[in-house]
Amino acid sequence: MHILGISAFYHDSAAALVRDGAIVAAGQEERFSRVKHDWRFPAHAVDACLREAGIGARDLDAVVFYDKPFLKFERILETYMATAPAGIRSFIASMPLWIKRKMWMKSLIEEALAGYKGRVLFTEHHQAHAASAFFPSPFREAAVLTADGVGEWATTSVGLGRDNRITLLKEIHFPHSLGMLYSAFTHYTGFKVNSGEYKVMGLAPYGRPVYVQKILDHLIDLKPDGSFRLNMKYFNYCAGLTMTHPRFHRLFGGPPRKPETPLTQRDMDLARSVQDVVETAMLNLAAFAKTETGSDRLCLAGGVALNCVANGRILRENLFKDIWIQPASGDAGGALGAALAVWHEYHGQPRKADGVRDSQSGSLLGPAPDGAEIRAFLDGRAAPYRAPGEEALIRETAERLAAGKVVGWFSGRMEFGPRALGCRSILGDPRSPVMQKVMNLKIKFRESFRPFAPAVLEKEAGRYFEIDRPSPYMLLVADVREELRKPETPGESALFGIDRLNAVRSVIPAVTHVDYSARLQTVNAETNPRFHALLSEFNRLTGCAVLVNTSFNVRGEPLVCAPSEAYACFMRTDMDALVLGDCLLDKAGQPAFEDDPDWRRRFALD
Repeated sequence: MHILGISAFYHDSAAALVRDGAIVAAGQEERFSRVKHDWRFPAHAVDACLREAGIGARDLDAVVFYDKPFLKFERILETYMATAPAGIRSFIASMPLWIKRKMWMKSLIEEALAGYKGRVLFTEHHQAHAASAFFPSPFREAAVLTADGVGEWATTSVGLGRDNRITLLKEIHFPHSLGMLYSAFTHYTGFKVNSGEYKVMGLAPYGRPVYVQKILDHLIDLKPDGSFRLNMKYFNYCAGLTMTHPRFHRLFGGPPRKPETPLTQRDMDLARSVQDVVETAMLNLAAFAKTETGSDRLCLAGGVALNCVANGRILRENLFKDIWIQPASGDAGGALGAALAVWHEYHGQPRKADGVRDSQSGSLLGPAPDGAEIRAFLDGRAAPYRAPGEEALIRETAERLAAGKVVGWFSGRMEFGPRALGCRSILGDPRSPVMQKVMNLKIKFRESFRPFAPAVLEKEAGRYFEIDRPSPYMLLVADVREELRKPETPGESALFGIDRLNAVRSVIPAVTHVDYSARLQTVNAETNPRFHALLSEFNRLTGCAVLVNTSFNVRGEPLVCAPSEAYACFMRTDMDALVLGDCLLDKAGQPAFEDDPDWRRRFALD
């Protein structure tokens, strides 16, 4: 039985295909369309999933959409009526897409999937999130916590997963939303909503929690049982075209930061303060989930579950013996959750869980161009390359990394979710005190404060980080071990904000954030044998079992999907070498690259 899950028309549209309960393929539309956070119907992602399975639309047994459009439309209409006439501009802006497309989802899906004659099903939004959290997890039973901006009405849910069923026990409804609270501060600090939240998380360690009490006094009422309410007079997302109300601006002493203008200490303090509040709220919810379910395992999904700092704090509080977080926790993962919900809950099919390994296959669920395709592309460009064989390629790549070179790594199936996990990665030496700055400014073309993540051999993780379990999806933050840290000098201790950036804080400074934390990925030979082999060789050469691992893209672009995109990114940046499948390319000797003349303007690099 083939079940296709679809998410679309909000942000990060995606498709996922499940065959007899096993995840065959999944991907975000942005990777194929090259439109960052593409919200449109995921036609390319659907085609990629069908190709991976070797089937056509007529072979599908069910298609499921990840929320219920009529229920969502009801919420939108009720919200506009409750705030009228204040919301008229937002109402006029949103209605055409609803009237023309969103209301007719069933017909749109049937039209897009030529040849499909089966049923079109619909899950609720948080049902899909909960299913994406629990069903791929290794647990037979677990508490399930989902939190995001909003689905139909729910913004937060707590439930219990057992075998092939999930029972939702409690919901918090719109407009009260942790995701919306965090997005309000994302907007206010000058970043883009639904894509810049991770920048706020990365900025937070540079700040001080000076606004925490003001947020608790005026913006959100947190209850010990995990429930919360927002004070809507400070927010504008119900009726307006922006997230925050002028009262919000007055409360924090001025208008929102204009995008791309210099960051101030206030921006950093705001980021730290909202991060602390959301962490407390998530801890309260996790404690409530523990009390209500009695389970000693926790599964997380929804956009807020991508906040790896909050996840790490939940883990450190020891409320649960173990937690598992859906690697595509945002809307994209809803496509996968919807498909799994139909298999297990609608069709009543059983589920296996061994308590150790999940069924997400490392979230390496996208396409993998074969060697012939890669060589045909390189030969067509007359690009010099060598194919030295697997053992030599691993050795030579590790040698380049050990010499301080930056390497683009394009290998195997593309990742599903926002994190590069060793298949579409840019790699560097974490021991270098300048690597973080070089990679941010000369390769990623992004804000200098942004931290980089370490990939570490799973069996060596405890040697570097305060963690006692795998973190395969880069969704947990742990501290660098005390004995590996370098104490601040008196001059460094006196610095504030971004001025703290350049201090060498540990023996792996390129992946050590200003608070000595790291968002780590653990790598094992079972899930990604090739990346594991590279890390092992680097460890053999250097005695260091860690690499800098950042996504293979530049600011404003989605993760590279095709060999041509990897090569273009390689040539446009200061990367030194590129691994494309079994081919190794050095920058020296490459032919002149005829670039898109609008590329730098489009991504605001000048």
